[in-house]
Amino acid sequence: MTHTIPALARALSPEGPLDGFWPIEDYAALGDGRCVALLAPDGSVDWLCVPNIDSPPMFDRLLHRPGGFFQIRPVGAYTATRRYREDSNVLETLIETEHGTARLTDSLNSTLAGRLPWTEFARRIEGVSGRMTFIVRFRLGTRCGTVAPWIQETENGSIFHVGSVLAHLVHTENMRLTREEDDAIEAEIVVGEKTRALIALVATENEPLAVPSVEEIDARIETSDSAWRNWANDLHYDGPYREQVRRSALALKLLLYSSSGAIAAAATTSLPERLRDGKNWDYRFAWIRDAAYVANAFLRLGAVAEVKAALAWLVHHLGEEGPLVMYGLSGQRVEDETRYDEVEGYRGVKPVVSGNRASGQHQHGIYGDIFETAALFVSRGNLLDQKTAQLLADLADRCADHWRQKDAGIWELTEDQHYTMSKISCWQALDRACQMAARGHLAKDRAPRWAREKERIMAWIDSECWSEKRQAYLFYPGSDALDASIALAVPFGFDRDKRMRATLHAIRAELGSGPFLYRYSGMQSEEGAFLACSCWMVEALALLGEKEEADALFAEFLARLPRNTGVIAEMIDPQTGMYLGNTPQGLSHLGVVHAACALAGNRMKAFDLS
Repeated sequence: MTHTIPALARALSPEGPLDGFWPIEDYAALGDGRCVALLAPDGSVDWLCVPNIDSPPMFDRLLHRPGGFFQIRPVGAYTATRRYREDSNVLETLIETEHGTARLTDSLNSTLAGRLPWTEFARRIEGVSGRMTFIVRFRLGTRCGTVAPWIQETENGSIFHVGSVLAHLVHTENMRLTREEDDAIEAEIVVGEKTRALIALVATENEPLAVPSVEEIDARIETSDSAWRNWANDLHYDGPYREQVRRSALALKLLLYSSSGAIAAAATTSLPERLRDGKNWDYRFAWIRDAAYVANAFLRLGAVAEVKAALAWLVHHLGEEGPLVMYGLSGQRVEDETRYDEVEGYRGVKPVVSGNRASGQHQHGIYGDIFETAALFVSRGNLLDQKTAQLLADLADRCADHWRQKDAGIWELTEDQHYTMSKISCWQALDRACQMAARGHLAKDRAPRWAREKERIMAWIDSECWSEKRQAYLFYPGSDALDASIALAVPFGFDRDKRMRATLHAIRAELGSGPFLYRYSGMQSEEGAFLACSCWMVEALALLGEKEEADALFAEFLARLPRNTGVIAEMIDPQTGMYLGNTPQGLSHLGVVHAACALAGNRMKAFDLS
């Protein structure tokens, strides 16, 4: 069965969307290993943080009108058909008007040796037929109202200052400037058949800026495309839904911060989980959970270098800071939330925030996440150094000591409880620690204690978390609620066959809306359905042998996603089909990878000790 991601044609007017905000699902994403840009259908870059994913935004129209943006569009009404190049994160848009056709190619450039030491956003216009006039609009953002942009004229051209960021526009001679102010410029470009133009933003922070030539930048579009395709060609997956798997892998690669090996949970902040105030978060950090799941997805696809980098990053910062829920992309502690009240928010939904208040929580899930990644890594023939082995052994002891305590759970709730999924994660951690010790990767002297605690955890879950009345494992003992994340217990190897099948049935009945699932009981009125949960359900059903049911659910899930370039956000409104939450969302994309691999019979197990 072939499942493709079709190119999508859109009829557009110069006015843009009626309320000034494009739907979240309409954004394509570009990246260079350090920052990520979001592009609207009308050729506008509405989100770009320079130089890093977690820097303040240079273009922020995603969250504020008028905001900062970088737009290239033709004069008058037009049709735009967008699609990524095959196996690449270079985006092409075919633009058609009554006067002609042109192709716009967008790339956050890199080199074959890796990312550049500056941000280089290249935009190439090629005339295909007729004659067309394009308008270039470039407005600097205020970094959420914290700086006042200004222009400095030099003998080498105009330099843009956005706080500590230094930026410059490099362009071909056929761009004619029509307006210039401290925070904005406008220009025109006319292209005919076989005419080319290039406009590129080069930027850096708190350091001198090298200005490459137009020719160098233009050539690097193809170099970047080649680098993406070479990376994708090394992915090992030939099962069903191949195009969706490869596109999700490419999206996950955008979230890998190459400077450290950290993996961001998403590329944005403050995109709402509901279209009213309250549930807006900053996801531009590295959660232990997300980093581990993404690393596991990369392992399934054979991207070992990324897994090694992620594992090394995890171990290093665990050793320095201890088992935190999340870290900054450079390893720093994440600050509590700062709110920017003067920024209106996406579609007027506040708050706009940086930082994350969950940074001080404890989640038992981090134990299972870390050990799953380490166990899978060594099971593929890779090796641990002594420092890492010692740190993991100490972490297993910590898990054995503390599993009886309450925690904030996988969903980072403000009320600590004995969450069932947290206990399963502790079981998973000690199970993997025992397996690694049996294979000689960890010292064996502490393994008997880990094994005894693992059995105690399983017995506790069976006696305290199972409800005969609900015929399901509950959210936590004493509640009557269900939790969709318990589907993860199946790939984790927590094999309670009849009870798990009954739990999955109860979850789908209570938390389901078509192919989508809400996170836990009561969320139907609070937020959208959490897209990764559907993929976890598909994976669980497939691993339990319900292949036909799992395949039908996954096919319906993919068919109900918005038609776009393949970028997936955090949540969806099942009634309207609109995306909600931050984007691109790592958990959503890795869910697609794991679900498809499970359907292909590619079960990801660290060891088989039977």
